[in-house]
Amino acid sequence: MACPICGKPRTERYRPFCSKRCADVDLAKWLRGDYAIPGPPLEDLPGEADEGPEKS
Repeated sequence: MACPICGKPRTERYRPFCSKRCADVDLAKWLRGDYAIPGPPLEDLPGEADEGPEKS
């Protein structure tokens, strides 16, 4: 299996990546929001405000 970032052969130490650099590149993509898990936008999800009057 190849590294999903650069395509080089992966190593066991950084599996599924080939190096720490590629693992860090992938982490940076997650932190920047380049990757997203599909689903409805957060503003469309029901929340506490939609459940009725607030309890005191």
